[in-house]
Amino acid sequence: MLGQISRSSRQNLQGETWMCRSGWRFTHRYGAASLVVKNSINTAFWASWTAFCVLLFALCGPNLRDLPAAEIPETVGSLMIIGGSERFDQREYWEEIVRLSGGPGSRIAILPLATFDPIRKSKWVAEAIEAAGGETVTLPVAWRQMSRSPREAAADPDVLALVRESSGIYILGGSQDRIIRGLHGEDGEPLPLLGAIHDLYRRGGVVAGTSAGAAVMSKVMYRSANSVLDTLLTGVTMGRELGNGLGLLDERWFVEQHCLVRGRFARSLVAMHSEGIRYGIGVDENSAIVVRNGKDVRVLGYKGALVMDLSQATTEKALGRFNLSNVRLTYLDRGDRFDLLTMEVTPSQQKLDDEFLDPNSPDFRPAHRRRLFFNDILANMAVADLMGELIDSTQQEAIGLAFDGGRARFEAVDGFEFRFSRDERSRGWYTEAFGGDDYTVENIRLDIQPIRLTGPLYQNFQQAPVAEASFTAD
Repeated sequence: MLGQISRSSRQNLQGETWMCRSGWRFTHRYGAASLVVKNSINTAFWASWTAFCVLLFALCGPNLRDLPAAEIPETVGSLMIIGGSERFDQREYWEEIVRLSGGPGSRIAILPLATFDPIRKSKWVAEAIEAAGGETVTLPVAWRQMSRSPREAAADPDVLALVRESSGIYILGGSQDRIIRGLHGEDGEPLPLLGAIHDLYRRGGVVAGTSAGAAVMSKVMYRSANSVLDTLLTGVTMGRELGNGLGLLDERWFVEQHCLVRGRFARSLVAMHSEGIRYGIGVDENSAIVVRNGKDVRVLGYKGALVMDLSQATTEKALGRFNLSNVRLTYLDRGDRFDLLTMEVTPSQQKLDDEFLDPNSPDFRPAHRRRLFFNDILANMAVADLMGELIDSTQQEAIGLAFDGGRARFEAVDGFEFRFSRDERSRGWYTEAFGGDDYTVENIRLDIQPIRLTGPLYQNFQQAPVAEASFTAD
């Protein structure tokens, strides 16, 4: 039997205060229909006055359909944003998707739009979900291996019915541009399948996506990009490297995938700065975040996610190259929780039971003393490793570089300095409970400046000639 979509009860709308021309004030609460008169009135006229206000509101009060969308709370489901390269034998992901969809027996639709191998990859995902107790249906919407175009399928009532009968949808990885093109017509207008996905989310279902399927969760996404270093050097343009995503996550947030393994946090900063997006969250490979109520984040999987805050960042346009000052970074590890609205970090219980790191405390006993210098800050996990060492170090700052080492071997090259520093807001947590050195790090400052590396970067070692010893007879 197909699982039912979990639904949250709709909250009452907040009250609004209205001022009549005579100066009387009253408050109406939708759903409660209560009137609170704010002025003192002769009790003899109470009944007639109340009746008059009710009639006045019925005739002149606001229609719910006319209120701004932001004032009308919506029942929303869950997002599961996977950074890519998830393991099919790591049951944590698949059991969580089934749980969020309503439990064993719930049906999850699989959308293979992004991949050029939809049949085989859909089969792998279906097997993983079904092993976790869910039921699956693969939507026949893909750019290859199907009998019709994805745009035609995305308007098919039978396909839409499959989504309506599901309590979750899983969007495969590949190319996020294929996802967006397949959900929009030639004229750019959204096709019915896109509306069905949003409806599933609004009615309490789960929308999960990996890699490209994660990137499309935000309002703005990378649709096609150069290397991270080239992106730093040349910048981005909306409609070329950047495009519109599905907009499932709060529009103030940008989503990145393969974030730490591929050093993509740096290109996220470029996109965020270009489009005026204040906040970003980058999920690493074989890791995921679950977002509930539109704001409550929980990290699961192998590693974690990086929060990027540009709300107080500044730039110097006169430099002529990408630069930022006062970016704030927070690294969330597995089991940690985070609030997208308050920016509050709640470490996992393992961290809370272990070691709290406050560099500003007189009791601080750091584990690291060496100067912190990373010659490739875009390397696999380099930024997370640096942040962990910095919060647990005698050093107040750490330096990372981004440049083309292959060219720098022979000639001068342009690059970037990433300067990480601690201040009074920086703190961390540490545990070995997961089998290694695991940190949660909050509020590290990052300043990025363009630099010039003079070449060649190094030379082969040549031993200096040793002078022959001479002896003088006595």
